Amino acid sequence: MKKVYACLIGEWVCLNDDPDCVISDSKKTPYLWWEEGAPVYAPVTRNKDTEHSLYGLDYVNLYYKGKDYRINPIFIQIVTD
Repeated sequence: MKKVYACLIGEWVCLNDDPDCVISDSKKTPYLWWEEGAPVYAPVTRNKDTEHSLYGLDYVNLYYKGKDYRINPIFIQIVTD
C-alpha cells in the first residue's frame, strides 16, 4: 500500500488517513493522485507577472481535514508499506 504524507503547517501527516482528503484540481484521493501520475502545477516557463512571486512557484492544492492547502511538492513524501 502506498501512503502519501505531507508537511502541513510544520507537521507531517498521512493524507490517506482522512477519507475526505483530495489532491489537485482533479480532486483525487491521495492514492489515486499518486497512481495516476501525481500532477502538480509546475510551468516550464514562468509568467512574467509572477516570475518573482510566490504565485509562480510549483504547487499542489489539497484538501485535508476541512482545510484547503496549497503546498510546494517538496513537502510530499510517498511511503510504501
